[in-house]
Parts: sequence; structure tokens; C-alpha cells
Amino acid sequence: MREIIPLQDRVLIQPEKRKDTSPGGIVLPDTGKRERYCRGQVVAIGEGKRLDSGERAAFDVSIGDDVVYNDYGTTPVGEDENLLLVRSDEILAIVRG
Repeated sequence: MREIIPLQDRVLIQPEKRKDTSPGGIVLPDTGKRERYCRGQVVAIGEGKRLDSGERAAFDVSIGDDVVYNDYGTTPVGEDENLLLVRSDEILAIVRG
């Protein structure tokens, strides 16, 4: 398998598997499962965006964090695994506990 290394301020996320049924037991089609905000785990991070000073900006997330991200700003990548590239500013929250 090839290694995917995010560049600049991008984050590689393993999305959480979406449920195919509603809490009431109704089977949801693909269009019904699409949510605006999704959860996943950070797999890799880039070096950070280069600032005007030449330094790299620090990330708010680290590898292994469970996060909530905006699904509309993602880019699917990977051959066998379902991975997403996301800009760090599209990550909305870190889920703890």
C-alpha cells in the first residue's frame, strides 16, 4: 500500500462508518445518509501552513484525535481504505471521552 502524506495545512482522516439504518430501523439510501458534519479519526497531518514569517503554523489536532469535520470540503483518497484529505480549517471540533 502506498503512503499518503498530507501537505501544508491538510489532515488525513479515516471517517467513521455511517449507519445504514435510522434509530427507528428504517433503511437509509445513500442520499439520506449524507450529513453535513461527520466524525472520523486523524491518521496523518501535514507540516502546517507556511506563515509570512517563514515559520509553519501549528495544528490544533494531532494524530489519533477523534474529530468532527465538514463533509463538503473533503477529498477522497486511498486505494483500499476510505480516507479523506481535509484542510485543517474544515475540522470543527475534537471529540473527547
